[in-house]
Amino acid sequence: MENKIENIRLTQFSHGAGCGCKIAPGVLEEILKSTSQQNFPGLLVGYEHKDDAAVLDLGDGTAIISTTDFFMPIVDDAFDFGRIASVNAISDIYAMGGKPLLAIGILGWPIDKISPVWAAKIIEGAKFVCAEAKIPLAGGHSIDSPEPIFGLAVTGRVDVIHLKKNAGARAGDLIYLTKGLGVGILTTAEKKSILQSNHSELAKNSMLRLNEIGMHLSKFDEVHAMTDVTGFGLTGHLLEICEASEVDAQINYVNLPVLDPCVYDYIEKGAIPGGTNRNWKSYGQKIALRDPSWFSLVADPQTSGGLLIAIDPEFKHEMERILTDHNLNSKPIGTFVERTGKAERIVIN
Repeated sequence: MENKIENIRLTQFSHGAGCGCKIAPGVLEEILKSTSQQNFPGLLVGYEHKDDAAVLDLGDGTAIISTTDFFMPIVDDAFDFGRIASVNAISDIYAMGGKPLLAIGILGWPIDKISPVWAAKIIEGAKFVCAEAKIPLAGGHSIDSPEPIFGLAVTGRVDVIHLKKNAGARAGDLIYLTKGLGVGILTTAEKKSILQSNHSELAKNSMLRLNEIGMHLSKFDEVHAMTDVTGFGLTGHLLEICEASEVDAQINYVNLPVLDPCVYDYIEKGAIPGGTNRNWKSYGQKIALRDPSWFSLVADPQTSGGLLIAIDPEFKHEMERILTDHNLNSKPIGTFVERTGKAERIVIN
């Protein structure tokens, strides 16, 4: 085993990376529509509107939030992979407006290919993030698998009156995205060995930032809907809000935040993840783009992306003050509008 304890590149052992290895939205929709809906007492949120987590009413004004998220390595460093996967999983609790309570780990490991030493480093990364979120990593489950896989199942709690869902956006609401886009593009550039050294930390630093702002924003009635942007890209998750809320959306492309202007350069160099094309094939017919090339940014799979938030326009100044205080993107990217009845649910100009 000694030769297997040397430094390795985790991404070489997996066919996908981060949330980009999610099943394509169209395929997932086909799977879910063939399963029967559950009518269970106290179940406030199931999978009917593709929300970030399930929510069960406890009957005392509070509810339990339950979620799981796991994927294959998006970075080569084992400790960083553990941290990113954990931040990403915990984000689902924040996106519902809740407070995380505890996590358990999900580990798949190719024991015949990679030393368990590296799996231990992943777990250490997860413990680090759980401590940052003030929750315990309280156990988990592991299997021998062909590729390395890691993630968390996370339990949280929320006051029912503060619960935020995909459904709830209203015509006239402003739309905010708290983190910049481009994670998939930059990580693909790294795989292609064209990422410049001064850009090497951009995606990682974004992915490692907890979305705990969602827990604070949920207490405002003016915040009408919230989700996080992950593997389906900005337009995929925005479409989920549109369909759940029965509204359409208009987006200003120049207002979309990116991690760095270099993202556009890497698009020109062809650093487009395979997940971008799968996303666009699934839902592109529902998006109207003034420039067809924009799909490479708006459908870019994000791992541990920002929160997508719908707010009452009267709350604009307070919202932007809060986001600015937390060093998050504080410029609206668009507006929800009345349903037009057209096939295109999102228009990007």
